[in-house]
Amino acid sequence: MKKFFRTIKEIIQLTFKKDFTHAGIKVKRLFMGVRFTDGLIYKFLIYALLLSFGYVYLYPVLYMLTNSFMTMEDIIDAGVRWIPTKLNFENYRLVLVELNYFKSLLDAIYLAASPAISATVSSAIIGYGFARFNFPLKKLLFVLMLMTFIVPPQITMLPMFRMFSQYKLLGSIKAFVYPAILGQGLNGALFILIFYQFFRMIPKSLDESAQLDGATPFKVFTRIYIPLAIPSIIIVFLFSFVWYYNETYLSGLYLRGSTLLSLPLKLEQYINNYTSIYPEGSQARELMQAVKLAGNVLTLLPLLILYFFTQKRFVESIDRTGITGE
Repeated sequence: MKKFFRTIKEIIQLTFKKDFTHAGIKVKRLFMGVRFTDGLIYKFLIYALLLSFGYVYLYPVLYMLTNSFMTMEDIIDAGVRWIPTKLNFENYRLVLVELNYFKSLLDAIYLAASPAISATVSSAIIGYGFARFNFPLKKLLFVLMLMTFIVPPQITMLPMFRMFSQYKLLGSIKAFVYPAILGQGLNGALFILIFYQFFRMIPKSLDESAQLDGATPFKVFTRIYIPLAIPSIIIVFLFSFVWYYNETYLSGLYLRGSTLLSLPLKLEQYINNYTSIYPEGSQARELMQAVKLAGNVLTLLPLLILYFFTQKRFVESIDRTGITGE
């Protein structure tokens, strides 16, 4: 900012001295920069683009937050759009009580963390195997593994449901943990690919040095590759945890009849059960819109807290997974 005002001051001084040539050069450098990327026009375009994206992402969050504090009168009043006339905490109290929020939150964390940990471990092992070993039909198996990510889950939903029913896995967290252990959890192929690409970038000289010292392949994996793969482990676990935490459709299908449900699914069931009692357009249904938004805020809050505490490590991990080896 100081550089900007100093440049403006120099341009004004050159103009008063009638040195229009140098003033024009200063103006051109101010707006266009030396390499264009350090010019005012480029920075303005970048900030405008960032503000546009920020508005698109923040608009629904701000709308959800402000409307979750609205009373019945604010919801009915067409003149109240963003700022409620008074803060109504009754919506949050209703969600906390009816959902038994803290117990439901612990269940949701357990439901998301168990398959996320399983998926992280299995993806690391499978990715390491594909990256460091040669075996028959390796390319074919790798392609088949990638195809599991391309095929829409709606196609495999019915066969998976029948298989889980046959093995009596429905209504239990095993329906998510067992596929995750076998590398076929939610987006399991993507996680395997992340580890595969990371392990391929590690120089093979590390393997050779460890083998000369008498290390077995398992010891090489646990003592050398796992410590180096901490960035990938963080990324895979966080992504997997968030996807399992937000999953509602498969949770409702596989965990049918179970008391162990994800927090978004419990909120959805509560809202549906309540609104089904009242006719369309009734005031009770209108009130539940604010309660639903309050529930959405409380559902997103654990993920926001998780991101707040892991933001630095998460960004560093993304940067480190992009480094190249030999």
